[in-house]
Amino acid sequence: FTSVKAVPKASFVDYIRGGCQISLITAVDFTASNGNPSDPNCLHYISPVKDNEYVQAIKSIASVLAPYDSDQMIPSFGFGGQIPPHFHVSHCFPLDLNTQNPEVYGVQGILNAYQHAVRTVRLYGPTNFSSILDKAAQYASVRENQQSQSYFILLIITDGEITDMADTVDRIVAASKLPLSIVIVGVGGAEFKNMEILDADDTPLRSRNGQTMARDIVQFVPFRELMRKAGPNGCVAKETLAEIPGQLMAFMKSNNIKPNPPVLRRSETTEQLGPQPYPSGPQGPAPYPSGPQGHAPYPSGPQGPAPY
Repeated sequence: FTSVKAVPKASFVDYIRGGCQISLITAVDFTASNGNPSDPNCLHYISPVKDNEYVQAIKSIASVLAPYDSDQMIPSFGFGGQIPPHFHVSHCFPLDLNTQNPEVYGVQGILNAYQHAVRTVRLYGPTNFSSILDKAAQYASVRENQQSQSYFILLIITDGEITDMADTVDRIVAASKLPLSIVIVGVGGAEFKNMEILDADDTPLRSRNGQTMARDIVQFVPFRELMRKAGPNGCVAKETLAEIPGQLMAFMKSNNIKPNPPVLRRSETTEQLGPQPYPSGPQGPAPYPSGPQGHAPYPSGPQGPAPY
């Protein structure tokens, strides 16, 4: 007789609870196809009474992704604009125009940097993704292992079709081996045909050297269409997150990386996290360090069940 043991299937939440670090990267389109920022019809127009579509997208979609970012320091970039002081065209510049540090703090930091850039950067073009994808790949080129787990999400907000399609496909195919997902949010009324191709739900992307993407890492979100169908509090968040858990787990599985035991955060209790890696019973030998109660990793207060 051979016994059979059921092995529970790992979930996205298991990786997060096990300490997998999620890092968000944002990129905003500053090409001239958005219109003149002083024109109320421009997608970048800053109105005192109503958020433009870029602001709406940042608030509704970045706000969904940002809570998974453990330190809330978010590398944020613009592309397709002429930047000061010499106003040369850049396809990857810090959104806050700080060349020493492109990171901003949280969603509000993205919004502040974006609104400053709209008033400072000259819209130009063309719409190229390849430089932004190269930058994201630099961040995601980390050595993954069982103990140190991380995953990156690149959020691109754009108004139109890209002009470097072949270069973009090559970058995405190469990035499909990295711990990276790409969410492309289309604002405005363009058809976004190339974005649907990049989404690759039906046909995997193939680079010019004949290599096929290792896994699906791109999700396209037609922002205006979703907002029209569902309203401001509808399914935008659900659509944004729809493919990311599966993409993360596909990467981890392909690299034979399993979830680590749950990490107890200060805002959580052992009951909230479920079964812990700590043995039950009174304080004793390792994995508990010796020393009087109240010292790390034990919180102060009366002794209770492990892990105290």
